[in-house]
Amino acid sequence: MSDTTMPTAGEAREAWAAEAYTILVGVARTYHAVITYKELGEEIQSRTGIRTRALLHNWIGPVLGRVVREAHRRGDPPLTALVVHTDDGKVGNGYKEVLAVAGEPLPEDELEREHHAAEARLACYRRFGASLPPDGGVPALSPRLRAAVARRSQTVERPPRICERCFVQLPATGVCDSCG
Repeated sequence: MSDTTMPTAGEAREAWAAEAYTILVGVARTYHAVITYKELGEEIQSRTGIRTRALLHNWIGPVLGRVVREAHRRGDPPLTALVVHTDDGKVGNGYKEVLAVAGEPLPEDELEREHHAAEARLACYRRFGASLPPDGGVPALSPRLRAAVARRSQTVERPPRICERCFVQLPATGVCDSCG
């Protein structure tokens, strides 16, 4: 856009979606790579020269919706599976548009949705020429989410403490109510 002409909101979204597609194809060229919504938003605005003061969550959804539909139209895997939240590494609720466009049912739970996105990311890496391991690669949760899931699986509940005299479960104080 020229410096004197401000694009309409629709023109901005169109330009941002086209650039987002290009950026996401670049991300897909690196095995197990993901990009955060924030990084993508900044890169889109930087490359297009079209900036907004609107909060990211107010404009990125419609832009990525266009990317979802364009990928489906081209027969490409859903590139938006590569976009994750900074804080938790999840694709988020907007991923339901990928499933809707593909005519697939919504997953039962959040983790199932994230595994679907991991499969979609692997399809992106394969389609766009990422260097894959000899076994062809495996789907993977984003690094941040994978770490959180691993931490949760390592948390082991300790068995309750038992009084050595009367074999009753000890209260939180650690002093047996029966034996003192």
